[in-house]
Amino acid sequence: MSSCSSDDPAQTKERQQDYCTKLGTWQDTTHATTTGEPDAEAREGQSVQPPKFDNTESAGHAVIDASQRLDRASLEYGGTDIVDDTVNAVGGDIGAEGRAVSYCDSSGFETLVSSAG
Repeated sequence: MSSCSSDDPAQTKERQQDYCTKLGTWQDTTHATTTGEPDAEAREGQSVQPPKFDNTESAGHAVIDASQRLDRASLEYGGTDIVDDTVNAVGGDIGAEGRAVSYCDSSGFETLVSSAG
C-alpha cells in the first residue's frame, strides 16, 4: 500500500477503518440476504424483495461512498482502483470483493471484513 496523500497518518487510518467497517457491514448484510430462506410469497411466484434488501442496498451505497473518500485522499493500493473494485464487488464480482478485502488486510483492519467467496 502506498499513500500519496498529504493527510496525517491518523486521518488516513480513520478513512481506512471507516471503509473496512462499511465493507464488512455490506458483506454481512449481503451474505445474510443471499443465504436466508426465501419469503413464502416469493416462492409462490410473487416478486417480493426480502426485508433485508433495503439494508443491503444501503450498505452497498455506504461502502461505495467510503471508497470514493479513499480515492479522493489518494490512498492507493496494489495498482488497482478501490472505487472500481468496490463498485464491482457490490455488483457481485467475487474477485473484486477479494481485492477490497485484501486492501483492508494490508491496512491492518482484517478483522472488520470476511474473506471473499
